Amino acid sequence: MLAVVLLLLIPELRNNTLALWNIIPKQSSQPTALSYAKAVSRAGPAVVNIYTRDIQSSPNYGEYPTSNVRLGSGVIMDSQGYILTNFHVVQNANLISVWLQNGQQFAAELIGYDIYTDLAVLKVEAVNLPVIPQKTDLKSFAGDVVLAIGNPLNLGQTVTQGIISATGRNGLSNTSYLEFLQMDAAINEGNSGGALINSNGDLVGINSRQFSNPQLNIQGIFFAVPYQLAKKVMQKIISHGRVTRGWLGVVANRYINEFKGFIIEQVTPGSPAYQAGLQPGDIVYQIGDKQINSITHALDIVAETKPNTSLMFKVYRKKRQLDIPVTIIEYNQ
Repeated sequence: MLAVVLLLLIPELRNNTLALWNIIPKQSSQPTALSYAKAVSRAGPAVVNIYTRDIQSSPNYGEYPTSNVRLGSGVIMDSQGYILTNFHVVQNANLISVWLQNGQQFAAELIGYDIYTDLAVLKVEAVNLPVIPQKTDLKSFAGDVVLAIGNPLNLGQTVTQGIISATGRNGLSNTSYLEFLQMDAAINEGNSGGALINSNGDLVGINSRQFSNPQLNIQGIFFAVPYQLAKKVMQKIISHGRVTRGWLGVVANRYINEFKGFIIEQVTPGSPAYQAGLQPGDIVYQIGDKQINSITHALDIVAETKPNTSLMFKVYRKKRQLDIPVTIIEYNQ
């Protein structure tokens, strides 16, 4: 129809079909290339390079002290200057320096750290800092495409791509790699503490380290602390200077679907559970006002409870329903 209209309106085209085809725009047959440039441009400015120096004095008189420089990465989490990184990046550091991608340099203060998640919170005195994009309701799934941003081997900001192969939990009872995000986006020396983002540029986790076993030739298994857990740890460190975890003192390996609760197999002598009178064989189906949907859910409820807080445990014991108050204490190990 367009061609007919053009022929009627422009008589010169009737004897020049080539000109007609030149007027009609040609559609490209080449598909748009897949790119993560937008995601990296959103998140990249908030991923910083971290350099630490630990100074060791010499026991011999007259000898100068020696220093060791290490590198890592970090993520600017809010406009107040709080930065998340790995604890092993800043452990035993006397001086911590943060470099932004625009060349700005700041001295950083260590606010606190958590050994179990290998996270540390730094603070710099600065304004108008770029903040990593975050979604509070973000959930990660096996198969999600992820990008790891950091400063490997001090080569400058680098991006590696992979997928999540296993997901972790978001509760403070996490204490092992099996409960973190597992992916194949490469994490090399210097990447630790950097950002793991999705294809939209939203923060998925804080890069941790590579799985290694001297007896096995394994490559491509890397770990990151899930965003939700990292945020909880950061908020606790900012508020209290450290992370406190509640402790109950039971061993449980079986969740009973029929009762929607877990069965206590062992009770640690002297623990809060022992003092309250919980017994092996008890089935715990509610803690406080929360129904139990798994053993890990129950562990997270206890771990995230403020020490010296009393929680009501609802249990089945030999066909009887009991309400047993338990005073949770701080976990120390």
